[in-house]
Amino acid sequence: MDLARLAAVHLFPVRHHSPRSSATLRAYLDEVRPKAIFVEGPSDATPLLEALVDPKTVPPVAILGYRTDGTPASSLWPFAAYSPEYVAVKWAFEHGVRVELIDVPVGMTLAPFEGAPVGHDDVEDPGGHESGSEAEHGEGEGDDGAAGAQESLYDACARARGFRSFEEFWEASFEAPRYEPGSFREALLAYADLVRGDGDRLVHRARDAYMARRLLERMGSDLAPREVAAVLGAAHAAAFVARDVDPALEARLPAPVPCAVTLIPFSFPRLSEQLGYGAGNRAPQYYQRAHDAGGDFRRATLEVLIDFTEHLRLRGFMASLADTIEAFRLAVTLAELRGKAEPGLDEVREATIATMCRGDATHVDGFLWPAVIGRNVGRVGGGIGKNSLQEEFWREVRERRLPATDAPESFRLSLTNEVEVGTSVLLHRLRIAKIPYAAYAGARRAGGAGARGRRRGQAAQETPPDELLGQLSETWEAQWTPSTDVALVEKIVLGDTLEQVATRLLEEDLAACHTTGEAADVLLNGVLASSARAVAAALRACDQFAAGDSDLPSLARACRAFAGLASFGSSRSLSSLGDGVIAPMLEKTFARAVLRVHGGCTGSDEAVAAAKEALRTLHDVALSQPIVDRAAWLAAARELVDSDAVNPSASGMACGLLYLAQAIDDAEVARIVGLRLGGATPPEAAASFLAGFLEVNALVLVKSRPVVEALDAFLGGIAPERFKDTLPVLRRAFAALGATERRYLLENVLAARKLGDKARAAQAVLLEKDREKLKEMSEDLSQAMDDLDDLL
Repeated sequence: MDLARLAAVHLFPVRHHSPRSSATLRAYLDEVRPKAIFVEGPSDATPLLEALVDPKTVPPVAILGYRTDGTPASSLWPFAAYSPEYVAVKWAFEHGVRVELIDVPVGMTLAPFEGAPVGHDDVEDPGGHESGSEAEHGEGEGDDGAAGAQESLYDACARARGFRSFEEFWEASFEAPRYEPGSFREALLAYADLVRGDGDRLVHRARDAYMARRLLERMGSDLAPREVAAVLGAAHAAAFVARDVDPALEARLPAPVPCAVTLIPFSFPRLSEQLGYGAGNRAPQYYQRAHDAGGDFRRATLEVLIDFTEHLRLRGFMASLADTIEAFRLAVTLAELRGKAEPGLDEVREATIATMCRGDATHVDGFLWPAVIGRNVGRVGGGIGKNSLQEEFWREVRERRLPATDAPESFRLSLTNEVEVGTSVLLHRLRIAKIPYAAYAGARRAGGAGARGRRRGQAAQETPPDELLGQLSETWEAQWTPSTDVALVEKIVLGDTLEQVATRLLEEDLAACHTTGEAADVLLNGVLASSARAVAAALRACDQFAAGDSDLPSLARACRAFAGLASFGSSRSLSSLGDGVIAPMLEKTFARAVLRVHGGCTGSDEAVAAAKEALRTLHDVALSQPIVDRAAWLAAARELVDSDAVNPSASGMACGLLYLAQAIDDAEVARIVGLRLGGATPPEAAASFLAGFLEVNALVLVKSRPVVEALDAFLGGIAPERFKDTLPVLRRAFAALGATERRYLLENVLAARKLGDKARAAQAVLLEKDREKLKEMSEDLSQAMDDLDDLL
């Protein structure tokens, strides 16, 4: 390898997404006028460069590389308008100059790196953060090292110059000063030469070897070194200048995996380092303003402050143009005092807090940072074809007027409207396909209860599919991110349409099911996504599982699903989903569940917790669905009430359910409660029965005087030496009582003990004392007012 020829090339070091790097690079290219430009980036993405600088393409955009062998993995190379790589490519096309990417291809980037235990680029994680490719693009800046055991070299640089953070050091040293291209190149090379030896750079040195070989090969013998410019990350450029390239290290790179590349939209929030992008910058919109102003950070500062003033005024705060001017002057003064050429983000923030916000940082963090980060979403020109999933997604977003920005937006769908039902189906398909776009936030049920009616502690995202089915409206929160397009690209291996992808994943879920309840959940999701094939397969699986399923909670879960389909399934169906088989399936599954009620309610309190919830479900289904055998359920519940072999809390719950259904009257429930809470029953078992009894509907129960009399007799009859053992269960039982329930309970206890007249008499005495006290205070107040009149 001819390292001397390599070092003679016009090597220009850059920091990715740096406005000053971009401005000085353009001036440098205007000065040297190369015949060919080689840029750091995946070499197999070179065919995308024409589309990258197409007039219809609007940054930020990103090159997306993804595996095509079925393994979900991808990597992103983002470009803003002020990214040096983008500026170099755009300059080349404007001047008719040859331009190529020369870094390792995507297939190598996504392959596991076996040559070193650390340092390899990580593929994109499921949460949507960009891959290690971009993190490496930042050349490790700001990396605190292993677990922060020692100060990083980057923090040491900042501290040595008297700055509080590496970003402040970078802005003051490289972004704000107005450099000539040559001096900027020398300064950045010197900095890169200092930091490139920090840490284990084996994988990056292997990339150095690959890029060096690729550059020399693509130059060939036709181009002289002085006719070529190479735009590289600072550490790579410094290695080339120092001729510190080991060609043997290229062999350490992994073999490429099958992959493909495309161009997708990106966004400013994803470029921001606050959102996890290691090679981003703190405020893309702020740097875009500086770039548009030719690198003038004073102008960018003034524009941001004007915007922030408007934000404050729109929210009702006192903020004037004079405040804006004062904040700008303070930002400039702070920069001068700190030895900075121009103000940066730290000065903007501190000046805003001191002037406009009167020392309160709350509004700055709430309003200013979104303004300096920005919400810009890029657009890819028509030269890049989208796959069928992307085409379908964006067509539906446009036609249904769904959110298409990188900021969360909430909206409500009315499920009485056929068009909005179709939108709901689309969003559920995206949810099932695990494409990050929309999150379910709540709904209003057909019975009148909304999201607030769900049991306490149940998160919106955990709403069971059967509850999603029977609603009049749904509330969603949607936000497009680059990860949305990444997922759409990766899911193409599962199908050509969102329906096919959702169906494929539902079938995979169905294959992993082991119980009737699990298969019923797949069935409901199939209905929500309007997938006829998945619904048909799930129905068959439910029938097969139910025949041998002995798990009461699973069968009850299936009954709830079938009951929901019987009631609301037709309102969701956009095609025939075989609704005719739902009723027989519900009838059979309910009968099987009733037969397993007694066996499912034996065991400890912990063991029957799920079974008690199943009792509630079966009771609701029995009362709401006329096609099921209600008499069989009532008989099974009564058997639980009379049985001493089942868990007492399950017996208590069954008793409460029968009472609420008016299957037993006040006299009978008083007899049962008196018997189960009588002296012959151990206090612990009696307290457990009471806990289950009150779980059903405490208000209705404590309003019944016979029930309260039985409770009072039970509590009064517990022996003092046994009371301590019974107390924890009693506390759990009565903890569910709210203020209203406790008031009714107290009234009935007073009535049962015939203390009502005494209580009213005591209350009358207290009221009389209060009247006398108020009369005395009134007299004292009148006297004080008279004294004040005399004084005045």
